[in-house]
Amino acid sequence: MKKSILALASGAFILGAAEFVMMGILPQTAASMHVSIPAAGHYISAYAIGVCFGTLILVFGRKVPPKNLIILFMAIALAGNTLSAIAVNSPMLLAARFISGLPHGAFFGTATLIAKTLADKGKEAQSVSMMVTGQTVANMLGVPAGTMLSELLSWRLAFAILAAWALMTLFLVIVWVPFVAPIKDVGIKGQFRFLTHPGPWFILLAVFFGNSGIFCWWSYVSPWLQKTGGWSSAMVPMLMVLAGLGMVVGGIVGGRLTDMWKPGATAALSHFIALCGLLLVFFIPGNHMTTAVLTFLIGFALFFNSSPQQLLMVQAGEGGGELIAGAGVQIAFNFGNAIGSIVGGAALTATSMNYHFTGIAGAPISLLAVALLVIYTRRYETHTDAINRMREVQV
Repeated sequence: MKKSILALASGAFILGAAEFVMMGILPQTAASMHVSIPAAGHYISAYAIGVCFGTLILVFGRKVPPKNLIILFMAIALAGNTLSAIAVNSPMLLAARFISGLPHGAFFGTATLIAKTLADKGKEAQSVSMMVTGQTVANMLGVPAGTMLSELLSWRLAFAILAAWALMTLFLVIVWVPFVAPIKDVGIKGQFRFLTHPGPWFILLAVFFGNSGIFCWWSYVSPWLQKTGGWSSAMVPMLMVLAGLGMVVGGIVGGRLTDMWKPGATAALSHFIALCGLLLVFFIPGNHMTTAVLTFLIGFALFFNSSPQQLLMVQAGEGGGELIAGAGVQIAFNFGNAIGSIVGGAALTATSMNYHFTGIAGAPISLLAVALLVIYTRRYETHTDAINRMREVQV
């Protein structure tokens, strides 16, 4: 099982790095493609659009064994990152980024199902969190490394390395991931039947609002660190490593707490931590120490909720909709990223680029995520297997 989870985590690393590395190499990419910075921002949007369309792979591939789907996703990631590395003009890079995004949501939905299936009873969330750790490690190491490669050598090298990593992961999946039976075939309509219940909508909306709130600040974390914290631009990559470390720790802690407690309550706690962090961004004047601590804290909160939310959605989709439900988390995540960036940018424009206001712009949105999950856990989590385990007394 450990080798299987490692192979899946390797795939999560590729997709996490491919999603976020563009934010660090945007100036160099814009210059190379002869477009403005705002126009280069479309390379980020193209990936997010690919994430949404990629869910169709699961709709029409519902009869395919999950292992074979993971192999397909790695092949698409290989193609997308290779095309990004050799793109000769902006339209080609846009198309390559769209292709790179296609497997993202579908991968996490499928990998969550495999990780849950292979896990020991009572440790499903920990298994999912270890798979998601690949994405958090990408933020801790992959994204800063890609940024440094772009500054020292070429932005194309970052995508070339991701393409090679995808090829390696494809072979790891073939060798290490065992056969897992396809989900129950309930037809195209049946895959979406779980959405007729209110519970999954509470979770998806919480993911959307939670990420929107955090990305009001996270989208502009680099200038915030420099303008508010007084950090030099040379130190920003190291602070991104600190944020990534917070994500790794948050993902692991969130998985363990989910198995001990309630998934919805764990996710609510995570969004509450993020809410507190965003309020501190607004109220604290800012210096080296406080901005570094907040960077770690909000990074911690961002992935603290990853495994409980993924697990909740896969459970909600049981009976034929597991893959679509798991992918839905990533779609809501990416929509939240896009909206948060817009809201945070509007706050900066309205306040003459006062970066404290990215925190207060995101806080009310994050509060909605907390409220939704509190309602969810009070309504649907009055009794769980985790509670039974906590009540057990061993003599």
